[in-house]
Amino acid sequence: MNGIQLTLSSLHRGERSMATALVAMADGHLRDHEVHHVAIDIAAWSLEHVQRLAEASARHGTQLDDRRDGASDDLLAAILHAPSGQETRRPDPRLLLLDDLRDLHLAATRNSLHWEMLGQVAQATAAADLLALASSCHPQTLRQMHWTNTMIKTLSPQVLSSL
Repeated sequence: MNGIQLTLSSLHRGERSMATALVAMADGHLRDHEVHHVAIDIAAWSLEHVQRLAEASARHGTQLDDRRDGASDDLLAAILHAPSGQETRRPDPRLLLLDDLRDLHLAATRNSLHWEMLGQVAQATAAADLLALASSCHPQTLRQMHWTNTMIKTLSPQVLSSL
């Protein structure tokens, strides 16, 4: 697998994961209408990116795998799914929202870096189709980052000072 194929594969996995996480967050925070609706809207961008990346990868000699990794090393997930018989305390929903936003921001940042790498290799190899793809999709990923960052800045003072 060459560098372009590796980058396409990483982006495909990252965007698929981002879409899944955004939909899960929207479902988990139904009462917060802004979070719910914006998360659904920007998840659609990642789903579109997944489709476009699959098409681009086929043109560049690789088939992307749609199998999902089920692994999670998230401490919060371990706490929430403690073995039965152990007493667990459900965290404050606002704290869960901050946790979700943090994870989404880091995922969007990772995707943004991969879009930047794809754009750079596309320029170096004169792959106009990949440059157009990166130029089209990367701004939406930057907007996902901006939204998560703004939400964290807005919510964290109130949530964290009330603990």
